[in-house]
Amino acid sequence: MKHLTDLRDILRYVPRFRDRVFVIALDGAVVAGDNFANLLLDIALLRSLSIGVALVHGASQQLRQLADATGKSISNSDGTGITDSVTLDLAITAANRISHEILEGLAANDLRAAYSNSLVAHPAGILKGVDQQFTGRVERVDTMLLQALLEKDVVPVIPPLGCDGEGHTFRLNSDAVAVEVARSLRAVKLVYLTSTPGIRLGDQLLRQLDLSEAQHILKAQRNLVPVSDISKLEQGVRAAELGVPRVHIIDGREEEGLLAEVFSNEGIGTLIHANEYQSIRQAMKKDARSIHALIQAGVANDELMRRTRSEIERQISDYFMFEVDRTPIACVALHHYPAENAAEVACVFVDPRFENQGIGHRLVQYAENQARQVGVGTLIALSTQAVNYFVQKCGFQLGDPSDLPALRRDQYDRSGRKSQVLIKRLG
Repeated sequence: MKHLTDLRDILRYVPRFRDRVFVIALDGAVVAGDNFANLLLDIALLRSLSIGVALVHGASQQLRQLADATGKSISNSDGTGITDSVTLDLAITAANRISHEILEGLAANDLRAAYSNSLVAHPAGILKGVDQQFTGRVERVDTMLLQALLEKDVVPVIPPLGCDGEGHTFRLNSDAVAVEVARSLRAVKLVYLTSTPGIRLGDQLLRQLDLSEAQHILKAQRNLVPVSDISKLEQGVRAAELGVPRVHIIDGREEEGLLAEVFSNEGIGTLIHANEYQSIRQAMKKDARSIHALIQAGVANDELMRRTRSEIERQISDYFMFEVDRTPIACVALHHYPAENAAEVACVFVDPRFENQGIGHRLVQYAENQARQVGVGTLIALSTQAVNYFVQKCGFQLGDPSDLPALRRDQYDRSGRKSQVLIKRLG
């Protein structure tokens, strides 16, 4: 597995995330794992890049271990079923131990942190005729408290426990807590660090899901998702529905996995996304006129190869549109060459009124993701004026005409444009 080896990959993302907030949710098994010390180093790096971090942790593994050590029986281990008084007492002990361990680790990395009582909870009540006793639900998050800590460069550490207005404590599900914290802090990322590779559908690891795809899996293919993945998928969908732009579900035991996930296009686990990708759609035949009109400025500046409207119509299934308020303002094409297991990112153009907003990069990423989903091995691009952009922003490398599929090489030779060939191996 390819992980980050230097800061160059990371620094491309820093302007996008500086002064924003990541909520990182750690399963109890991850805190107890061998990679925990490395995760704390990764979190220290995030803080050094002026990225705010709030930590939410679970305690299931530690609760089970504590119950075994004391010979006591617990009513549930993950905060989703009935919590009796014995389980609550053990859960408080286990959660406090983990919080303290996290505080110790952050201190060892010169990070200030605080255990906060930022969760106001109420009883889950009676569900399907059964009293859930000391199981609770988050009523609200004390956002002002958490923001005050973040503004003072203090990392909030949030256990799966909440109190009501009378000082009663309730056990909470940490996956659900992370959603509420991410929502309240308007986090740009919610990262679940768990002990599985991500969301699996049968034997397949799902790398990227838009909100509608994730919702469909929960509704129609739930039985194919391992039980251990269901909670993360449910809460990831809920976070996306509530406006969290990106939800990452990754294996917290992977060294450098956190950085590889949030600072690279490929990542290592599952990404659930809900915002800008919903503005990108497959072009339809009626869009040929809009695409042709849109790209004329690029053709006039010799940035793009000239295309007739009829040519665009013939290949309309290769095009994708980026819309703002249902108005097409950018486009990209992905032409496939099955014989060579290759595809070409082409006709990338953004209306000049919307330049410098990252839209072109999103379109290239989207095209790359489409190529990956059908198993394309090599992505190519040809450019006369945006070579540095493809290399520095999109991860392409310089190639030469011999790298082109045979059909595309013939078109290249006939065009006379002498464009630079760029290559990206998708592996």
